[in-house]
Amino acid sequence: MFDLKTVNCGVLTGPFGVNHGIELHADVIEYAYQKLDSFIKTSDSFDKFEFCEPSFVVGNCLEIPPESRQYDRVYCGAGVQKEHEDYMKNLLKVGGILVMPLEEKLTKITRTGPNSWETKKIISVSFAPLVLPKHSTNGKPKTVPLPKYEVRTLQELARICIRHTLRVTTDGGDNHMALASNAGAVVEEEETVEEEDEEEEQEEEEEKETGELLRPQPAVNILRERILGLPLPEPLKMYLLYYREK
Repeated sequence: MFDLKTVNCGVLTGPFGVNHGIELHADVIEYAYQKLDSFIKTSDSFDKFEFCEPSFVVGNCLEIPPESRQYDRVYCGAGVQKEHEDYMKNLLKVGGILVMPLEEKLTKITRTGPNSWETKKIISVSFAPLVLPKHSTNGKPKTVPLPKYEVRTLQELARICIRHTLRVTTDGGDNHMALASNAGAVVEEEETVEEEDEEEEQEEEEEKETGELLRPQPAVNILRERILGLPLPEPLKMYLLYYREK
């Protein structure tokens, strides 16, 4: 359940978006949260982007109450039958896009108006079908309550803004330094091209004799370095780092 699609949704949505997932089996959700925690704490990509953490609920996606919120993007990872097409389409906001396997075709549906949709068949696929809802003992249909949208705390908002500011200034500074360094290198090569050629030949001969190869240096996480360099108590630095150890 927590896979590349979930990561992409979190990145595209950004830190202030809504990222919900519905799964029929509780053990799959437990595993998804474990993978989410591992991604946040260990992935090198986490510090490169702003990420909306997903919220998962146990239930059948065909039991979402009709009055629930609508979404900009919806993906269904199981085969949808024709009789449930309208139900799935109504999960979209106007302008929203739904991607789902519909009658063995991966289908993209765009909601162009309150009662109008644009449908495009992409490719033939084979998915296990959606599990049909089971009625409760009293005969009433069950419903799946979606996660409530909660306003972030001031502490969470501050962390997002600080990381965003450091990331933006880091990117700009690095680009400027790289351009300046490259420009200087071009001038230097033009002035001392013969001397450098001799030095390079000598270095190559020495490397061949000793058998030593130049190894690429490990990438430096500049955002992490900047956070660690802030004049803040260590607990606050670790909070800004999402308690990541690398």
